Amino acid sequence: MIRHIVVYWLKEKNETLINETVELFLSMRGKIPGLLSVEAGADLVGSARSCDLCLCTTLESMDALQTYLIHPVHLPVKEHMHAIMERSASADFEIPAE
Repeated sequence: MIRHIVVYWLKEKNETLINETVELFLSMRGKIPGLLSVEAGADLVGSARSCDLCLCTTLESMDALQTYLIHPVHLPVKEHMHAIMERSASADFEIPAE
């Protein structure tokens, strides 16, 4: 299994936009083959090194990750993030099957 994590720093930090974006992330659940879980949330600490939002997904395999990245359900989410983010960082790593 693959864990795909993306952290975002937003251009504008407002609670409504953050909540709507978290809901948009969660709306991908059950709609993309190989996407096993989706978790998302806003940073609670607010330190100088904190991001604003985090998306954490679990996928069946690297092939499933590649499918997810170009899937029609994911593309509008990606477009939304490009419109509102200042920058992002991501990491992908293998995790043991649960």
